[in-house]
Amino acid sequence: ANSRKMSSGEHEPHTAPAQAQAAPESARSAVFAASEAQLDGERVQGYDFNEGVDYHKLLHSFARTGFQATNLAMAIKEIEAMLDWRITDEPESEWAEMEPEQREKERCKIFLGYTSNLISSGVRETIRFLAQHKMVDVIVTTAGGIEEDFIKCMASTYVGDFALKGQDLRKQGINRIGNLLVPNQNYCAFEDWIMPILDSMLEEQKSQGKIWTPSTMIHRLGKEIDNPESVYYWAYKNNIPVFSPALTDGSLGDMIYFHSFKNPGLIVDIAADIRSVNSQAVFAKKTGMIILGGGLVKHHICNANLMRNGANFAVLVNTAQEFDGSDAGARPDEAVSWGKIRMDAKPVKVYAEASVVFPLLVAETFARRHHKLDQPKP
Repeated sequence: ANSRKMSSGEHEPHTAPAQAQAAPESARSAVFAASEAQLDGERVQGYDFNEGVDYHKLLHSFARTGFQATNLAMAIKEIEAMLDWRITDEPESEWAEMEPEQREKERCKIFLGYTSNLISSGVRETIRFLAQHKMVDVIVTTAGGIEEDFIKCMASTYVGDFALKGQDLRKQGINRIGNLLVPNQNYCAFEDWIMPILDSMLEEQKSQGKIWTPSTMIHRLGKEIDNPESVYYWAYKNNIPVFSPALTDGSLGDMIYFHSFKNPGLIVDIAADIRSVNSQAVFAKKTGMIILGGGLVKHHICNANLMRNGANFAVLVNTAQEFDGSDAGARPDEAVSWGKIRMDAKPVKVYAEASVVFPLLVAETFARRHHKLDQPKP
């Protein structure tokens, strides 16, 4: 009585075959495929906050955390390797004839490169710490990476918001760098400061035959600023060469442009600097690269190290990807193909934003050594 004929739009309900009392073996073998290899790497295990809050232990745990936390830990290890290297680590034939004092002084030459936005940010103070204590040997940056340091000695940069409207800011005479704000009057103060210096440089060029290069110009400006808050004051004091091959690509270029009308004739020679930066790499026993960001600063350091068949150590920090073929996005292995990193090196790229990562890198390496935090307490 309950039976009825199904209409054309209805379907029989699906039922499993009566004999299927267990999961099909094909499904089981697909899901539970046997592991033939025994893994012997680090077991994944994050920091246990039940042990309290210890930032050194937290960062140490990153090696076992995975993803970019592990890359950060690898970068810390790579910088430690730069700092630990001694000439006596090499075959005796390379140092046997050196005086003991010379052997002790022979260290890995560290190239530090960074883009201008990091000087605009609070990372400037981290970079200043490295220059102040002569912890790096060569600096490469952009024009903005030079001028923003000096401008901050005269006037402040402020924290703003990424979403502030450019049209409104322009009407107020405020420039935005990400979520940082720079009043345009800061650049007016920079002009007032630098114009007399450019006059003096031109006079020395005419009267003494002085040939200015970007690096000697930066050295001079570091002397003139005479302010311990400045990165380049300390680079001047510690005789750390600072290279900026595109020195005119920023406010410094604007000032040179305006100066060329008021007092024409200043010459800045980039050819001398390319010989100088390349020589820094060529005559080094070992080199390490720490590069924050990409573009000019990354390529300039890598290309200098090409002259010695590659750097021995490398840490790259940026957010760029390689799918567009950009130099910034290139993984370290691409630099190996060019001879810019040695084939036996163990370079590390951290895919992260440098204002977060770099202070942590310095805290766990240069700063710990400077403050002797790893020495046993009496």
